[in-house]
Amino acid sequence: MIRKVLTLIVFVLIFSSVPAFAGNAEKEKAAVAAAEQWLKGVDSGKYSESWGEAAELFKNAVKQEQWEQSLQAVRKPLGKMVSRKVRTKTFAASLPGAPDAEYVVIEFKTSFENKKSAAETVTPMMDKDGKWRVSGYYIK
Repeated sequence: MIRKVLTLIVFVLIFSSVPAFAGNAEKEKAAVAAAEQWLKGVDSGKYSESWGEAAELFKNAVKQEQWEQSLQAVRKPLGKMVSRKVRTKTFAASLPGAPDAEYVVIEFKTSFENKKSAAETVTPMMDKDGKWRVSGYYIK
C-alpha cells in the first residue's frame, strides 16, 4: 500500500512539473531569437543601436559611450562573424549580482574572420515591457 502511494506521488510530481519545463523551453526559444536578433546589430557594427535595444538593467549598468568603446576595442578586431551556433541555453529566475527576474543564459560557439573559435555568452531577460532584451554580453 505504501509503495502504491509513493508511486502515485512520484507520478504526480513528475507530471505536475512538465508544464514548467514546457514553459521554460518556450521562454528559452524566445530569448534565443531575441539574442540572435540583437547580435545581428552587433555583427554589423551597429553598436549604438545594440545599446538602445538592450534591457534597462544593461543600460543602467553601462553608459552608451562605454559600450561603444568596448565593442570597438574588443569586437571589431575579430572581424566578420563567420558562424554562430547555440551551445547551451539555461533558464534562470535569479543570477548572482542581478535582481530576480526571468533570464536565459545562452552560450554560442562562434567563429570570426580573425578568431576561429570563440564563446559568446548572451543573457537576455524579460524586461519590464514584456520583451526579451539582452542584459549581458561576454565574449572570450
